[in-house]
Formats: sequence, C-alpha cells, structure tokens
Amino acid sequence: MSGFFYDELMDTAILEQKEPFRQAVIKKLGPLPIDFAEQLAFIHSTRHTSERYSAAGVLLLLFFRESAASSPTGQGEYCFHLIKRSARVSQPGDLSCPGGMLAPRLDAFLQPLIACGMLRVLHGDAKRYVRQRRHTEADALMLFLAGAVREAWEEIRLSPLNVQFLGPLPCHSLILFRRTIFPLVGLVNNTPRYRLNHEVERIVEIPLRAFFQTENYARMQIQAVDDIRRAEQASWEFPCFVQREGDNGQDVLWGATFHIIIRFLEILFDYKLPDISSHPVITRTLGQSYMTGTK
Repeated sequence: MSGFFYDELMDTAILEQKEPFRQAVIKKLGPLPIDFAEQLAFIHSTRHTSERYSAAGVLLLLFFRESAASSPTGQGEYCFHLIKRSARVSQPGDLSCPGGMLAPRLDAFLQPLIACGMLRVLHGDAKRYVRQRRHTEADALMLFLAGAVREAWEEIRLSPLNVQFLGPLPCHSLILFRRTIFPLVGLVNNTPRYRLNHEVERIVEIPLRAFFQTENYARMQIQAVDDIRRAEQASWEFPCFVQREGDNGQDVLWGATFHIIIRFLEILFDYKLPDISSHPVITRTLGQSYMTGTK
C-alpha cells in the first residue's frame, strides 16, 4: 500500500501519525453497526432466570508513544495499554482491557455527565457520530462508556479528563462465563500516571505494529479441570499473541481481549490472522481458581 488509504483501508504507516490515525479510527468506528441495545435488552430479560447473564463495559486503550524503539523510523507509534489481572481476581494472569461490570445506579448517574460534556470523554466527531445513532443505541453506548470510564478510574486511576472516546466495537460473548463484553475504544491523551488497585498486577504495553508480525502468534491449548470441565469438551485450542517482556518473561494474550483487538484491526486494516497451524503450542490448565481468583 502507499499513502494512508488504499480502497479505504489503512496502511500501517499511519500508526506513526498521531492525529491522522485518531481521526481515521473515529471515521471507521463512528458509523459502525453495533447491537448494544439489543444485547442489553437480552441480558435484562435473563435477570430472573436460572441462566442470568451479565454485562461488562471495557476500554480498549490506545496511547501514542512519542518516541518508540519498535517504530521503524524511531519516531512515535500507537500502542495498546492492557492490564494484567492479579491473582486476587477471576481470570488471574490474563491480559485484559480496563473495565468491568455495570454499576446500574452509579453509571446511570455518570451517563448524563458524559453526554453533556461535564466529563470531557466524548466530544468532537465521535460525539457527532453517537448523536446520529438511534436513541436506544446511543443510550446503551453512553451507559457502557460511563461504566468503563468509572472502572478504569477504580482499577488504574485513569483520569476521565485524560481519555477520549473514539468509537465502539461489536459486542463479544464469553465462553466460560455468562457474560457479554461491550468494548469501547479510548485514546489516552497525555502520558498517564497509573496507580493500580488490587485487581491489577501491572500495565502491559503492546505496539499495534506487533500484531502484523507473524512470529508473535502461537496456539493456546486450554485444558479444563474441576467445574470448568464440560462433558462434551475438556480442552480447547485458540490462536494467541505472545508479548515478550524482557525480565518479565512473556505474557500471552488470548480469549476475549485477543478477539476484541483482532476485530479492531479487521475493521481498520481489513486484517486477517496469519496461518499459525505450525506455530508453537502454549498449554495452560484452568481450574476453579481461574473462575474465582486464588487469594
């Protein structure tokens, strides 16, 4: 590809351009069809059943590092900021987006503060796109944005004044939990000073460019035991991404957050996962502690 666009698909060179990439993400995600309202209505319909579902809003955080060694030009480039979950919560050790379950009353209170601009998370073209959606869709989107921003403050002390909403992504339903994730893309405006609560072990930064390098992928083989084991299936294999962290060894990105990021890249770049059939296999055993945390 040459330039920033080719048949309306972006060239990865744009990852080194702070403002053009921000604008392009808003343009791509703003009119994107989403089913937030329908999924939320379904979740509400299960409240009084034996198979109750839950809803979680998360922030897929982008940050532009002004000087990045991994950049081909040595200049700046875009990165994802993910959290590594601590041993004190469910899914310990997993990489995920900041966010979590809705707090209906509190998030309903925060929702109009974001909508009216008192909390400047939503503004500019991104706000215009939200206002163009049908009323129920915009309301659901704003509710999950409020919840995700609140959770990011609680988990890593990301100030609402330091994050800018760029657009929504399609919902993602979990396999092991009756839970649907409502992803929202946010840009961290200025270098953050994260302070982690007990749910977060550390922040993991991954350059977006790394997802275009085939050697960073592997196959994750999950062995399920205890209550997670299902009669018809006790193991699964999924594609995963391996982030090598120097003294910290390596982190493996898999599951919902992996698929949310891949979906983001598909929308922006028409990205397709490489063939990883011959790539290394990483084996992990999941017991009941995965569902509840170990401490």
